[in-house]
Amino acid sequence: MTRQAVVHRPPGTVPPARFRPRFHYELITCGLRGHALLGTDAAALGSPDPGFEVDQVVREGDGCRWHRCLRCDSWVPLPPPSAPIRDRLPARDEVDLPLRGRALRDRFVLRLIALDRLLHFVGLGLATAAVFVFLADRAALRTPFFAVLETLRDSLGFGDSLRDGILGEVTSAFTAQDRTIVLVGVALGAYALLEGVEALGLWWGRRWAEYLTLVATSVLLVPEIYELSVRVTPTKVIALVVNVAVVVYLLVAKRLFGLRGGAAAEEAARAADQGWEALARTTPA
Repeated sequence: MTRQAVVHRPPGTVPPARFRPRFHYELITCGLRGHALLGTDAAALGSPDPGFEVDQVVREGDGCRWHRCLRCDSWVPLPPPSAPIRDRLPARDEVDLPLRGRALRDRFVLRLIALDRLLHFVGLGLATAAVFVFLADRAALRTPFFAVLETLRDSLGFGDSLRDGILGEVTSAFTAQDRTIVLVGVALGAYALLEGVEALGLWWGRRWAEYLTLVATSVLLVPEIYELSVRVTPTKVIALVVNVAVVVYLLVAKRLFGLRGGAAAEEAARAADQGWEALARTTPA
């Protein structure tokens, strides 16, 4: 079979045309996990699969073998194995091809978002526990809290400034009804559960988790923008920027709600970088 000549430059071989650097997720993954090489344990470079062109993944010459990384397309020279554990290369359906291209990029980005949601889950879970512990011991905590508050206000000269911020919220909590505190704890717990479900779904690359994250994050943009209109802080600005970036990425890159061709276009774009056809198309002559 004659292979059509294709101009293909492996990741990292083309310098960026702009000042903004380009992330090569294949090189990052290979740097962390090592190259995905085939045939390093085979005595001969043959395969039981008649349609498998072995020179796509490994070539032999000058006393060594050149193994192609199935992820980043690097060619690595290695000596033939001194104690091979298989006679020849496996068939193509026996090889678990690593992610590359858009699929690998999506895994990196979605798992970064999942880690962000996991931090939210832990923080909200601790806040939920703190609310119910406070409710159980509120009567016992009332006297020492107001004693410390009175000391800060009179002896140290803080004055009415203690009515704002966290101390002001805690002071209000001591006078709130039990039902109100329970509702706050339940709301925090439900929000923590939502963030945990998002984190798990995004970590495993589930499409439903992308929709769930998009809807939940979009809804939360409204109170975040309102909070910024009341008071601007670096934490609020960073949180808003991160959430807007998540919404834009899910809409544009992941093509949710039919945007840019929807799920069909997403699968076609991923398939163009993945599988044996992609390897054959980018194999040098």
